[in-house]
Amino acid sequence: MRELQDINERVPKGYFWKGQLQHLMFLLVMIPGALYLAEPALGDSQWLGLSDRHWVWSTIAVVVTHQIIAWLVFRVQMCFSLFGRLFGKADLTVWGIIFFPFLFARPLLTIAVGISDYGSLSVARPWQIGLGCLLLPPAMYTMYSVKRYFGFTRAIGADHFRDSYRKLPLVREGAFKYSDNAMYSFAFLMNWAIALLCGSKAALAIALFQHTYIWVHMYCTEQSDLDILYGNNDTETANETK
Repeated sequence: MRELQDINERVPKGYFWKGQLQHLMFLLVMIPGALYLAEPALGDSQWLGLSDRHWVWSTIAVVVTHQIIAWLVFRVQMCFSLFGRLFGKADLTVWGIIFFPFLFARPLLTIAVGISDYGSLSVARPWQIGLGCLLLPPAMYTMYSVKRYFGFTRAIGADHFRDSYRKLPLVREGAFKYSDNAMYSFAFLMNWAIALLCGSKAALAIALFQHTYIWVHMYCTEQSDLDILYGNNDTETANETK
């Protein structure tokens, strides 16, 4: 608990809301933008009895909820050590139980959008398949690299919970050899690949929304968190991949 108090003491007054006005402003532009790009492809198509428009809205809702929850959990932990106080040594386990269903839902919902809107993309089908297959390997290799070299516990933001994770060295192996922030750079190519393989214009809009929005999370929430967690040192030590 002492290590949590040390972090709490370094957090500036009013820090809880830092970057969230910008976060909100981005969302007010990005959600209508995603819907504008998806809408021309939406219509009478459906999958599992639900319309393509329903799947688009559901995906956006899950993605936004996921990232707002991440902001809330990171900030209540940094500012108040709330998870540590409520759950003790189980705090990271509880956070994982909350986090991973949202993480897995994102590509699954992108698939649902792609299937419900299958074939709406006007680009020649061989190009769609070829580019989609080209994007799959870096996305899958990144997930392997996270498991092999980084660890999924660390990837969900364990440095917000444990001093031991903040002391770990920067990972330079696997996909992290090419980018310190490999998860945000490469793993989200999975959604683009899904959209292309389904030939779905609406799924491409969703892929763009998800990939852009994760960088909004990085710059509006995580970057300033890392500056505090690592004492304003080089934040590359975190590999910036929650």
